[in-house]
Amino acid sequence: MEIYKDLSNPASKEFEQLLNSQLSKTNIEEGKIIEGKINKVTEKFVFLFVEGLKSEPVVDINELKSMGLSEKIKVGEKIPVLLERIEDKNGDVIVSASKAQKIKGWDKLVEAYEKKEPIMGKITSKCKGGCIVEHIETGSLMFLPGSQISDKPLKDISHLMNEPQKFALIKLDKIRGNACVSRREIISSFKKEDKAKIIEKYKVGDIIKSAEVKGYSNFGCFFNVNNELDVLVHLQEISYSRVNHPDEVFNIGEKHDLKVISVDKEKLQVGCSVKQLSPDPFEHIENYELNKVYKAKVVKIMDFGAFCELEPGLTTLLHSSELSWSKKNASAKKMFKVGDEINCVITEINKEKRRVAISHKLTEENPFELFEKKFPVGTIVDAEVVNKNEYSLFVKIENLQIDAFLHCNDLTYQNNGEQELAKFKKGDKIKVKVLEIKVSEQKIRVGHKQTQADPFDWFKDKKINQTITVKIISTDSKGLLVKPEGLDLSFIIKKSQIAVNTSDQRQSRFTEGDRIDCAISELDLDKRKVSLSIKLLEEIEKKEALEKYGSEGSGKNLPFSSLSEDLKKKDKEKK
Repeated sequence: MEIYKDLSNPASKEFEQLLNSQLSKTNIEEGKIIEGKINKVTEKFVFLFVEGLKSEPVVDINELKSMGLSEKIKVGEKIPVLLERIEDKNGDVIVSASKAQKIKGWDKLVEAYEKKEPIMGKITSKCKGGCIVEHIETGSLMFLPGSQISDKPLKDISHLMNEPQKFALIKLDKIRGNACVSRREIISSFKKEDKAKIIEKYKVGDIIKSAEVKGYSNFGCFFNVNNELDVLVHLQEISYSRVNHPDEVFNIGEKHDLKVISVDKEKLQVGCSVKQLSPDPFEHIENYELNKVYKAKVVKIMDFGAFCELEPGLTTLLHSSELSWSKKNASAKKMFKVGDEINCVITEINKEKRRVAISHKLTEENPFELFEKKFPVGTIVDAEVVNKNEYSLFVKIENLQIDAFLHCNDLTYQNNGEQELAKFKKGDKIKVKVLEIKVSEQKIRVGHKQTQADPFDWFKDKKINQTITVKIISTDSKGLLVKPEGLDLSFIIKKSQIAVNTSDQRQSRFTEGDRIDCAISELDLDKRKVSLSIKLLEEIEKKEALEKYGSEGSGKNLPFSSLSEDLKKKDKEKK
C-alpha cells in the first residue's frame, strides 16, 4: 500500500476544502442534543439519519413508545436525541431519545423555577411520602410530598389522579436532577388573596356567632367561621378555670360564640376568646361556700369523669371517684348526659390556682356511715350473696347499696375454706357477723363462722403434753390428717412427729379409720393454734417408765429383771 504524505498538491487541498465545507453544515459534538430523521423502521429498532455522521444511529422502538412517541414512529419524522458517543469500540453511534427528553425537560424546569412560574403536570402514581407528578410538556417526573398535596388533610386523592393542574416548583437539585413540587402552594396563593379580604371585615371586639369546632391542638382549639375562615382560641382563652386540653371543654362539630381579641393582617390571623364573653367568675368566687350544695350543668363527659359548669366561664371537673359511694368504677357516661343539671358540693376553692373541686356523692348520705350506725361491729344479720370470686364472697345487707367482703377463711372453722366457698352461689342467703368497718376506706368485712359456736373451745380445758385420742382421716406425704374424738376439727400430725425412731416414721403403718393416742405439743388459744405429736407421747411414756423402773442403761432394774423374785414371793404368800 502506498501512503501519500504530501498534502500540498492542488488535488489534496481541494479535497480538504470540500470536506470542511460539508462538516461545517452540522455541528456534531458528543453530549449535545441533535435531531435525527427516521430513515427506516423495523420490528425492534428505528434507524435515524443525521447529517455529518458516518453511520445511522439506532434507537430502541420500545424506548420511543415508553416516552409516548408512538405516533411519531414513521419514516420522515424527526426525533431529538442525545449524542452520547460518535463512535464506540464497535464503530457504532450511540444516541438516547429518553435522555434528550429529560435534559430538555430539566432546562424548562430550571427556567420556570428561576422565574417562579407554575408548571402544568399531573399526578400519575403514589409513592412513599407522597406522589409522582409528570410534567405534561416534557414528561419529566417530579416528587410531590404528602404535606404539599392540599392545604387540608385529604383521605382520598383519587379525584386528583391524572388530572392536568398547576404545580409550584419548590426545590431543584441540579446535581441529582431531582425536582420537588407543591400543589398546596398554588391553592394557598389563591386563598391568600381572598383571606386578606375576609380578615378586613373583622376588628377587635366583634362577636362571632355560632363558630364550629374544627380541631384541637395542645395550645388551643380551632373554629371554622362561616366556612370562610379558621380562627384560633388559645388554651388560656377557653375558660377562666384551668383547662389542660381543649377536648375537656369542646366536642368536634359543636357551635360556640366567640369574641375577636386580635387581628394580624400581615400573618392573616384572627385570635378569639370564649371566656371573655362573660365576666371573670373568680372575681366573686367568695359567693361560693365549701360543703354547700349547688346546681351544676354537665358540659362534657370523659372517661375519667365529667366537666360541669357552675356558671358561664366557671368550669370544674367532677372526677369519677366523686360520683358515687357504692360504685367502685362509677362511669359518668352511664350516670349523666350533656346538658343535665346535677347537685354537687364544692370541696375546694383555690383562687390563686383558679381551681374549684366538686363532688356529687357528698350530696347523698354516706352509706358506710349509715351502716356503721345501724350495724356496729359484732352485729349478726342476714345477708344475700351478690357476687363471688375465687377466694371470697360479696354480700348485701338489707337494701343498702354497698357490698360487704366475706373471705373464704371466715366461712368455716375447718381448714377447707375454698371447698366451703364452692357451695355458695349468687342469691343464696347467709347469716353473717360484722367484723370490721373502715368508713374512710369504704370497706366492710363480715364472717359467717363467727355466727356459730367455736369448736376450738374444746381445747380450753386441755394443756400441753396431755394425751388425747384421735381418728385417722387420711394419710399423705406430709403426714397424718386426724380428727380428735368429740371435735369437728381436723389437724395434721407431721411425718417427723409420727415416731421417735426415724425408721418408724412411716405413714404406711396407719390406715384410714384407725384410733390412736397422741400428745398436745403446742397449744395457743389466742392464735387458735394446736400441734399434735405421737413422738411426744412416746417420749413422755418412756420418761415415766424410766422414772418408775430405773435408769435406761442398767437393765437389772427393768420390770422383767425381778420377775423370778416376784414369783417366789407370791408362792410363799400362798403357802
